[in-house]
Amino acid sequence: MAMDSFSLRQAALRWGASLFGVADLDRLRTLPTQPENLLDGWTRAISLGVRLADPVLDDIVDGPTPLYAHHYRAVNTRLDDTALRLALLIQEAGGRALPLPASQALDSEACTSMISHKAVAVAAGLGWQGKSLLTISPLYGPRIRLCTVLTDLPLQPGHPLMNRCGNCTRCADACPAGAIKGTALPNEPGAHYQSRDEALHFERCRTLLQGDFAKRPLIGHSVCGVCVKVCPWGARGKGVLHGRDDVPMTMMDDQFTLFPQSS
Repeated sequence: MAMDSFSLRQAALRWGASLFGVADLDRLRTLPTQPENLLDGWTRAISLGVRLADPVLDDIVDGPTPLYAHHYRAVNTRLDDTALRLALLIQEAGGRALPLPASQALDSEACTSMISHKAVAVAAGLGWQGKSLLTISPLYGPRIRLCTVLTDLPLQPGHPLMNRCGNCTRCADACPAGAIKGTALPNEPGAHYQSRDEALHFERCRTLLQGDFAKRPLIGHSVCGVCVKVCPWGARGKGVLHGRDDVPMTMMDDQFTLFPQSS
């Protein structure tokens, strides 16, 4: 049975994904991975996103709430389940697929995992790199969680979107650690920082999350949510497409190529 982007997207949406995209791995060969040869033998990366619930984020003020900490874990579980189902579907169709966990820290100091799901999502055209280093979806802003499925299927890849953060510094202004520098990127497709240090005072972020937030009662791990909550692209009614009931989930817009229609 042949598998194309449309069929896989429809399955992913049925199983709980909010966003689906495909990245050409030639765009990501220099991306640090664990292990270093993780991408060898694979040609495409499927990026899956699940939208976070607005009321959970709206209650965040200056740090994570117990509800957000639980919601964060629940959405990661949904992503892992959807990625596994998609990988098995590809395998049953005669392809190869490797689901990568949504949130598995392999280096607690550097806060890195097997691959940057955010970088894959940007390459797939699901959003652009924000000043917080989060992927900013035109539909949901940064109010998404992401995971990745590697495959050898010759799927039609998406294309990076125009960076649209402009001069906005909402995330930098609100960051409780003062970790986001607010450095602007060019208004160009796929614009990204050359290193994490260009965008963040990373140690400030890590110290607050691991040294304070993760130790709070009913939180239990390194989450924050402030920059996710304040981004105007994700705030209710602020995004270009957010809240419009005339935009279907499977749209393909001239401005935002979210879902390739065929393989």
